[in-house]
Amino acid sequence: MIPVYQWPSLEAQERIQGKAYFDEEIQLRVEKIVQTVREKGDEALLEYTRAFDGCALKAEELRVSEAEIDAAMEKVEPDFLAYLKQAREHITSFHRKQKQQSWFSQDETGSITGQLYRPLRRVGIYVPGGTASYSSTVLMTALPAKVAGVKEIVMVTPPGSKGTLPAATLAAARIAGVTEIYRVGGAQAVAALAYGTATIPAVDKIVGPGNIYVALAKKAVFGVVGIDMLAGPSEILIIGDGSAAPEYAAADMLSQAEHDRRARAFLLTPDAAWADAVIQAVKEQLALLPRQEIAAAALKDYGAVIITADLKEAFTVANQLAPEHLELLVVEPWAALAQVENAGAVFLGAYSPEPLGDYWAGPSHVLPTGGTARYASPLTVEDFVKRSSIICMSGEGLEKAAAPVEYLAGAEGLVAHGQALKVRLKKERV
Repeated sequence: MIPVYQWPSLEAQERIQGKAYFDEEIQLRVEKIVQTVREKGDEALLEYTRAFDGCALKAEELRVSEAEIDAAMEKVEPDFLAYLKQAREHITSFHRKQKQQSWFSQDETGSITGQLYRPLRRVGIYVPGGTASYSSTVLMTALPAKVAGVKEIVMVTPPGSKGTLPAATLAAARIAGVTEIYRVGGAQAVAALAYGTATIPAVDKIVGPGNIYVALAKKAVFGVVGIDMLAGPSEILIIGDGSAAPEYAAADMLSQAEHDRRARAFLLTPDAAWADAVIQAVKEQLALLPRQEIAAAALKDYGAVIITADLKEAFTVANQLAPEHLELLVVEPWAALAQVENAGAVFLGAYSPEPLGDYWAGPSHVLPTGGTARYASPLTVEDFVKRSSIICMSGEGLEKAAAPVEYLAGAEGLVAHGQALKVRLKKERV
């Protein structure tokens, strides 16, 4: 069951620090896969799909047809489509508020500087497969790109052994405005998006969560293309003062623990009696879960209940961990928010369980993990745009800048830099 520690015991600190996720041996395997796809293209994709997914495909079968998507739309329940569309509206509305406008500023000389925003032309979204169908990830990656103005949104996702994809995933792609879908997953899919093959044209950026092979493949191709982040296993950290029902905290810890065996679920509280009640609620709820074996392993090996001296200490520990999801189950969550420094997403109060962020509330559920919330941010519209600086100097502005630029350039030994201004001053200005 989930271990209990007292902060700042060595065991508690080691559990918060976590075990290394990225493995050098796996990284070497991933680099070989990426290089093989770069060299052999579709041939390598088909070989790896056969080896890893047990699926024999032809190159012309990699791309999902519109007819297959139409059929998927007919297979799913009407309620599923209706709720997906409602979620789409929430997510789209949230991300529209993030859009930035190009701007220009003119000074007293008539010189103009500014910033130009342009969407990326073509992006790839990775949607995991395997143990679950992640239609929510389709919405959470494709919709920010669509709001940003990206014209070509390319989805890759691993096929089943018969080459099929979940109808729910395909339906979500149609609803989200995905323009191309390919039945390929793993490191090989990331490599295909980065370098392109005869069937899959290369993209400008790759986003979306995946397993360790996907994460390390994104790391390997970064620089050839942009990436959003190197995502690890899902995380949740709950800070509680004992005021909320223990069943709430238990349910929320399990909501993340059921993702996979390496998911991390933590409870920090100064109230030991409440912690015991939460642990008992976890046991009761765990017994009812279809994925109880996965959740139990995650709680035992990667989770913890940590008893702190007070709430202030709990926030200190939370900021050290910098969790993907942070829940504040305290009496005054808005007042407590001031103590939060590092978190991917913050859920305030007893009526804001983490799954709202996974499916419904609006912000993308693609969030920084593994402590990277110390410097990284959630996936947003800004991940799908690029900025260009604009400079338009007037003649008067050039005259005012000439002497300082010539001096500063000369101090660096770059005489030609200053000369680029001087030659213009020698000419009669238009």
